Amino acid sequence: MRSIAPQPLTRDAFSPFGDVVEMEGSVPLTINQGFARRFNDLANADVAMDGGSTNVSLFLGQPRPMPVAISLMERHPLGSQMFFPLQDRPWLVLVAGDVHDFASYRAFTASGRQGVNYARNVWHHPLLVLDADSRFLIVDRKGPGNNLEEVWFEEAFAFTLRS
Repeated sequence: MRSIAPQPLTRDAFSPFGDVVEMEGSVPLTINQGFARRFNDLANADVAMDGGSTNVSLFLGQPRPMPVAISLMERHPLGSQMFFPLQDRPWLVLVAGDVHDFASYRAFTASGRQGVNYARNVWHHPLLVLDADSRFLIVDRKGPGNNLEEVWFEEAFAFTLRS
């Protein structure tokens, strides 16, 4: 059985797949009479295609057994999808350039202070958390059209993800 080990999540390594959403490395604006800092332009929320609009939701994720058996990947052809953790817990990200080419897969370990914004049409695995009751803020597209494409693998292509 093939397996893949995650590397640390960085903006450069993840750039072919979308945006890393984090304050680190961003220049803040001081606002609210100096009592807050605002970090702008952290991700491109691409949701307007074919009459779509912004959907903001919360997910409560549960860990899968390790090593994670990868048997499905998904993508969203009409809009981006952003995941941002609401607690400081590491989590995993799995993406692919070509869903049928194992060599194009990349796995990342995100800190609890990093989110990802999957660009439109980027193959990725559904949410992969390491801790029970992991909360995430999600920004994605709602509206007309089918914005979900899934590929389920036969046993011959399935692989595992190790933490």
